Amino acid sequence: MQSFETKSLPQDEDAIAPDGSEVRVLLGLENRGSTAEFRLRPGQVARAVTHKTVHEIWYVLSGEGKMWRSQDAHTEIIDLKPDVCVTLPLGTRFQFRASEATALHVFGVTMPPWPNNPDEATLIDGPWDPKL
Repeated sequence: MQSFETKSLPQDEDAIAPDGSEVRVLLGLENRGSTAEFRLRPGQVARAVTHKTVHEIWYVLSGEGKMWRSQDAHTEIIDLKPDVCVTLPLGTRFQFRASEATALHVFGVTMPPWPNNPDEATLIDGPWDPKL
């Protein structure tokens, strides 16, 4: 049995994601899922990626931006703003960007937990040129 934990959001990033966003690692449950906060500074554009083994759910905490996501024949660009929640099922190709005016802060859940595998995220072509 895993014991319960409590953690505050780290002030500084723990890592830089393969897409280039800042990552502040939160908590997870062994073999179930993990959580983190992802940030892009104003005007930043992440690299487009797809994941090999994880599904994600994102909830926008603050800021504004856009997300491109594509799966099979379905492609869309959506607005990211506070209280918007999106899913990124396994194999979804996606890219996101912050508005020029505000940083974008997103709470993310990864299922299963994010692996310690440098090949988890594969860089792909997206609609925007990365700007980090």
